[in-house]
Amino acid sequence: MIETDRYPLVQRLLHWLIVILVLGVLAIGMTLGFLGFDGVKETFGGAATNALYAYHKTFGVMILALMILRLGLRVSLGAPPYRPPLATSEHVASRVVHGLFYVALVAMPVIGWLATAAGGYPVQFFGWTLPGLIGKDQAQSETLFFVHGVVGWAILGLIVLHVAGALRHWLVKRDRVMARMSLFG
Repeated sequence: MIETDRYPLVQRLLHWLIVILVLGVLAIGMTLGFLGFDGVKETFGGAATNALYAYHKTFGVMILALMILRLGLRVSLGAPPYRPPLATSEHVASRVVHGLFYVALVAMPVIGWLATAAGGYPVQFFGWTLPGLIGKDQAQSETLFFVHGVVGWAILGLIVLHVAGALRHWLVKRDRVMARMSLFG
């Protein structure tokens, strides 16, 4: 159990590393989604297109691994208490948003991995080819990529809610909620 009003440094570092990776994956994913393979290739060239796909997959696998580690730490260490305590509605909203984040940030890379494998493409992690979790099935791949995109938009919505809540605590309530996950002070 955590005795201070801040998360331990390792949990704070994991949080911010995952933030950076998620923002990168979302930016790449939206570029690929909006422009499509041919549009990205036409705009950036073949080598850059292949690099974007490779980074997207590698960062996704990193997010999955880091989220599993983060969940393990959260279960074993818990979370610091809110000081002062949150109102019941704030506490419920916080738990729901965080719970949905955890589910989405584990499900998203798994769905992407499955969609890629079903499409007959390799999932690479820093150049290493990871095993395809399922066999090739184009219809299943298309469905999984659709779900992958929907979960991406859901994550974007959760980010907006999370940032809005953090800004409310920092600028309006002026409490120490943001200090719980801050790397500084």
